[in-house]
Amino acid sequence: MEDIKKRKLDNSEGISPHSEEDLRALLDPLAKPQLVDLLAKLGSQYPSIAEEIKGIATADPVHRKLFVRGLAWNTSSDTLCAAFSEHGEIEEGAVIYDKASGKSRGYGFITYKHMESTHRALRAPSKLIDGRMAVCNLACEGLTGSTSSQDLTQRKLYIGGLSPNVTSEMLLHFFGRHGDIEEGSVAYDKDTNESRGFGFVTFKTVEAAKKAIDDPQKTLGGRNVIVKLADSHKGRTIQTQLPTPMFQMPLPLAPGYAQPGKAHPSTAPHGYGYPPAVGPYHDNTYSSPPTAPYPTQSQIPYPYYIGKQ
Repeated sequence: MEDIKKRKLDNSEGISPHSEEDLRALLDPLAKPQLVDLLAKLGSQYPSIAEEIKGIATADPVHRKLFVRGLAWNTSSDTLCAAFSEHGEIEEGAVIYDKASGKSRGYGFITYKHMESTHRALRAPSKLIDGRMAVCNLACEGLTGSTSSQDLTQRKLYIGGLSPNVTSEMLLHFFGRHGDIEEGSVAYDKDTNESRGFGFVTFKTVEAAKKAIDDPQKTLGGRNVIVKLADSHKGRTIQTQLPTPMFQMPLPLAPGYAQPGKAHPSTAPHGYGYPPAVGPYHDNTYSSPPTAPYPTQSQIPYPYYIGKQ
């Protein structure tokens, strides 16, 4: 009799079975970290639950797709895939090319077959590919990923006054003494592939960037280079010098008399177009052309503004 009472007592104190609806009601108010901890514990104890979690997480490619920027113009899709294949099997990978010119746009995408491969790649987001330091993040997170823009402005440096023979590898090696570099490259002309005389270096920490700015030794490739925050270099435009006109502007005539000449078109004259933007990830933005009236094409060429140098 005592054994029966004891078994009844044990059953009454045990956890009674719940329906799926009851469990959903219990789980609904829980925060995401609590749910993650709960599922992680269950997955580690029960392999079947672990496989189900893996299947659900891997089903959507958005969790397996990486955005890779900072690629060299000559980096091919095969080279890109080869660089990232060390982390696992790649389902799809490609460099993105401009449809009109057929040239690389300096970025690409990698989609792994398994999420574990994606996580391994994100632990080492920077890779030296074809002499350029490329960096990756989840494609769904956009350009900067989880890094705050405020933090990025304190870590990204503009390096000016570079010698034409300074390569991206030389630039990264020189500034690597101050700390780990997340991304960096010499800026090259897209058409000629020649150095534009400046570059950018993004450190992983603000402290490393400050050390690079404060370091008095700034001689690279036989030249003293300019080192400052890239954000402070934004918005600077240089206007080409307007040549002094070798003619005398006519005085306006009295009302009723025809004015000499003809109206100037609102667009730039033929042969004096504005320089196109190279791409969204290479800091090649240009200011708008002036809107004030200007002389006719036969008198003076229409000036334009040059982008950031």
